[in-house]
Amino acid sequence: MKLESKHAAITGGNSGIGLAIARAFRNEGAEVAILGRDGATLKDAVAELGPGTVATQGDVSNLADLDRFFVDAGQAFGGLDLLVVNAGVYSASALDETTPEFFDRMSAVNFRGAFFTVQRALPLLRESASVILVTSTINESGVPGLAVYAATKAAVRSLARGLAAELMPRKIRVNALSPGIIDTPIFGRLGMEDQQVEGLKSDLEDQVPMGRLGTPDEIARAAVFLASDDSSYMTGCELPVSGGLGQI
Repeated sequence: MKLESKHAAITGGNSGIGLAIARAFRNEGAEVAILGRDGATLKDAVAELGPGTVATQGDVSNLADLDRFFVDAGQAFGGLDLLVVNAGVYSASALDETTPEFFDRMSAVNFRGAFFTVQRALPLLRESASVILVTSTINESGVPGLAVYAATKAAVRSLARGLAAELMPRKIRVNALSPGIIDTPIFGRLGMEDQQVEGLKSDLEDQVPMGRLGTPDEIARAAVFLASDDSSYMTGCELPVSGGLGQI
């Protein structure tokens, strides 16, 4: 197993991509701590991931919640070998309709939350730890209504470079994992009828060179690669997993 005896902390680990990563890490021998905002899905995730899973309810935009998460992880594991900064929010807003509240919330979770997740985890990170920042291939493209979201993800991509350089003396690797369009529960939270959601997915599939949406498990396998010694000569890099979207 590629992650045997490793200890991992994963934000947004209660659903979607984060849960798939937690599941994959467990299957490769790691013990995991997960942070999630929703208590019900957090409970379900713990039931799925099994005994020994550490779960903390909280929001990455709240520093007190982050501190509680890493206290919980530290008490359970003593230290961390792996950190996956995955928690994020997604929403669209046209330029002339974007409010300061919308802008601040998007930035607080997607960028500020990512930065302080790494900062708060730092005392627990062991030498040669791997940090994975989950961004998005949208950080390199322009989509109407998604300027703020894309900018926060571009900031996270840049953060991976800066933190990789800063943490090099401790032999901690930092890389960005950039999913394309992934079929996650977020589609069920768009406030659309089922038929509308299926129509949207079909339209999105037409944009992907491989002609389909990705799955959370495909992102999770890439995360295992970045977490393991298979990527031991990589730091500051971005790994796109997008079915060719944004690449060809």
